[in-house]
Amino acid sequence: MPLPTFDPASYEAQLADKIAHYKADFAHLNLPEPAVFRSEPLHYRLRAEFRIWHTGAQLDYAMFDSADPKVPVLIDSFPPAGPAIHALMPRLRSALASNECLRRRLFQIEFLSTLSGEVLVSLVYHRPLEADWEAAARALAAELGIQIIGRSRKQKIVLERDWVIEEFEFEGRSLRYQQFEGSFTQPNGQVNRQMLGWAANQARNLGGDLLELYCGNGNFTMALAPLFNRVLATELSKTSVHAAHYNLEANQVGNVTMVRMASEELSDAMAGGREYRRMKGVDLASYQFSTIFVDPPRSGLDPATLALARGFRHILYISCNPQTLKANLEALQDTHDIVASAAFDQFPYTHHLECGVLLRQR
Repeated sequence: MPLPTFDPASYEAQLADKIAHYKADFAHLNLPEPAVFRSEPLHYRLRAEFRIWHTGAQLDYAMFDSADPKVPVLIDSFPPAGPAIHALMPRLRSALASNECLRRRLFQIEFLSTLSGEVLVSLVYHRPLEADWEAAARALAAELGIQIIGRSRKQKIVLERDWVIEEFEFEGRSLRYQQFEGSFTQPNGQVNRQMLGWAANQARNLGGDLLELYCGNGNFTMALAPLFNRVLATELSKTSVHAAHYNLEANQVGNVTMVRMASEELSDAMAGGREYRRMKGVDLASYQFSTIFVDPPRSGLDPATLALARGFRHILYISCNPQTLKANLEALQDTHDIVASAAFDQFPYTHHLECGVLLRQR
């Protein structure tokens, strides 16, 4: 698809069109009127990456239109970039262009930032990185007040740390998250806060215990855990599990048990399948689950997880792909009704729409 146009004047019309399609696609499922959560029209992305285009000693940020993928589109500024990234981009480009060691064979730059203002920059090269690069990169990091990582083939140099700390207020609490470079984090920070708020509102009176699948670094876990007696949360990525443990301690959340395993494995364990060493010490029979919370990848829920979800009184489902969400809801419509829905505009000016639904067992 071609590069989007970022025009705030068109934002409301584009969002209205997406919501209309969402409601029409789900009409046969008796979708309740969705709560709609808007994005800021500009400066909303906390992650961004760009190719670097060299013209002599000049450097430019570049993107590529899928309709003409060999011709770079040079970027002077990137309006969707969050405030910290947007302010940093010209300063970083100028500093890199004026330093031969840092500029040479630089291929790509990746930005990770937070609502609280931290920025981590990954510089990706087509050459080995040696001591002179590290010295120059440390000086640049100190000058710009950022974290820097250097990458090349089979090489990763972390100058200080390869993560940032996100922190924001949520329902009277200050939530704190460790977010690693290269791991999944929600790209639109303000919309993510709205997602957490909507999910918490749906879960507020459900009671009992919570099973959470695909928990990542605990983004939703930290918001939902105080609303349940106990939480059993699963995630497959080692890096995300490591961050989740950090976040549980940082947020003083003590009623969560983390297990590193895939949703299919957990579904098998709960169905009385084989014993899993990673479940050692977890007494599944002691949990009084009222609710399952899922935020799956774009492929949606696999058949085993769908079968598991059928047995829960409540299913709280966040989806990044309305098409797989629709297929999953069609598979569940003989056992559950949709009692609440939401639309979260994580990606303005694109066709993408994040969705949320709460289902209740009949």
